[in-house]
Amino acid sequence: MKIDANAMSTDLQDVPGQVKAMEAIGFDGVWTAETRHDAILPLVLAAEHTRRIEMGTAIAVAFARSPGNLAYMAWDLAKYSKGRFILGLGSQVKAHNVRRFGASWEKPAAKMREIVLAIRALWDCWQNRTPLHFEGEFFKLTLMTPFFDPGPHEYPRIPIYLAAVNALMCQVAGEVCDGLHAHPFITPAYLREVVLPNMAIGLEKSGRPREAMTLCLSFFAIPTDDPERQAIEGMVRQQIGFYASTPAYKAVMDLHGWQDAQAHLSKLAREGRWDAIPDAVTDEMVHEVATLGTWAELPGLIRARYEGLVDRGRFYFPFIPGQKEDIWRKVIKAFKEG
Repeated sequence: MKIDANAMSTDLQDVPGQVKAMEAIGFDGVWTAETRHDAILPLVLAAEHTRRIEMGTAIAVAFARSPGNLAYMAWDLAKYSKGRFILGLGSQVKAHNVRRFGASWEKPAAKMREIVLAIRALWDCWQNRTPLHFEGEFFKLTLMTPFFDPGPHEYPRIPIYLAAVNALMCQVAGEVCDGLHAHPFITPAYLREVVLPNMAIGLEKSGRPREAMTLCLSFFAIPTDDPERQAIEGMVRQQIGFYASTPAYKAVMDLHGWQDAQAHLSKLAREGRWDAIPDAVTDEMVHEVATLGTWAELPGLIRARYEGLVDRGRFYFPFIPGQKEDIWRKVIKAFKEG
């Protein structure tokens, strides 16, 4: 299992120091998220200030951008990083697309599939000098004049990973993508019973083996011997409760028979009672979603928990340069030696 890090900087000026420390300490990759800040901009700095580490978005909101926007951005980052960039896309939920980004919401799985194919059509045009002719249900791309054509470069094979929770999006990932970003709220049981079988349906459509896909997971973990254990557990319970209250993750709750907990958590969220959410998350939910153990135990426990399921992973809580660096070195070493 490759072990990556989450980049959670709130300021672009912090990114160079953060990614240099990640690379020096031994992480395989770094991922940015689209939360309070743009997911793509920090990776320009990451590419500039590192030499080895891979980098990608986990995720960039696809429907808030056009296929052309995404294709140009990824093309330039792949070239600048010398082939270390991974384009990670996700749909987000309807409310955020419509009310936060001002984007349209329609047939998300079908539209996501078309976005990936449209991006690849643009890349093929630029690299192989093929005429641009992509016509789908949502996008028609037929114009590429020399003035707007960036031309070929040495790193045209840009992996595309797709965030997927529900069955249809897992199928799309398996059919047209190189990797799947599994949500941190997903349990090992859900990976086995929903994600992997549906990803396999997509892989069969494309005629590819399981080895053609990289399954990534940002996993919740609670280091039981950490002085900040209580704060970390509180954060984990808060995040589990937040996701459990959201209709998008109903399938996970249903699989485990947590319908009553979801109804209660959804009520708390509607009422804005966020402080009450951690206490409403049951111990069973914590143990199903998160891995608990000492720092020394966590690599082995996580490997055992996700054996045969996950190809690369990262802790949900961020690596902070200058904090617990000796612990992180031992953790990364243990993952690599396992």
